[in-house]
Amino acid sequence: MLYRLGRQSASGLLKLTARNARPEVFALRRGAAMVGEGELAKRALVARLARLVNEDTLELVFEGGLTSMHPPMHNSLALADWARTHIEAQLDSALADALVAKLAGIRLSVRPELAPEPLDEADRRMLVAMTLPRRLDQIWPLARTPRFRLLAFIHFLRAVDALAVEGVVAERSAPIRKIDPRRAAALEMLGVNDDAEPEDVKRAYRRLARALHPDLQPDADADRRRALERRFAEVTAAYEMLV
Repeated sequence: MLYRLGRQSASGLLKLTARNARPEVFALRRGAAMVGEGELAKRALVARLARLVNEDTLELVFEGGLTSMHPPMHNSLALADWARTHIEAQLDSALADALVAKLAGIRLSVRPELAPEPLDEADRRMLVAMTLPRRLDQIWPLARTPRFRLLAFIHFLRAVDALAVEGVVAERSAPIRKIDPRRAAALEMLGVNDDAEPEDVKRAYRRLARALHPDLQPDADADRRRALERRFAEVTAAYEMLV
């Protein structure tokens, strides 16, 4: 719920009540929890949230549109970002191995309505790789990010119900097939999946060749022509590796 409130840029009052404890109230403005000035105040807020969400029994009540009743504050903590950081930090090697075993053979994708805002280029690659349903062994080479970071991202998506799954596990005990990094780069360059048919690879190459062949762009200046030649050579090399 905290992630959803942050992603929806919610404003209002959030009341969190742990078992046998007094309610703790947080003022939200545009998806961020308001806090007093200073880094210590923000750290205290982070500690409060972490303590509360780790409670076995926690009641959450949100009342929108009531932030004007709360004293004004100038510091804030983005809830969506905090929720992601908190959840991803929970992943360890044992949980990562369990996650791989559980999801092996299943096609995964991101629910667009709950997809997080990308923090960097690696995030963008992971999100693009999971736009369509793909298996873990297909997502990894497209995401081009360390295995543990990808698994932490998927762990977060599962926790906030942003992960869509399709199919069933064919062989839970089968290890994930490793892909040659050079082949993965060639797949990425042509924009095709690892399970693409030869005809799909050929069509992708022809499409790129038409766009990149220097002779098909007579108006290109010398610099642009050299760039096209270099890119065309890279695409051709990628194609020859895959066929």
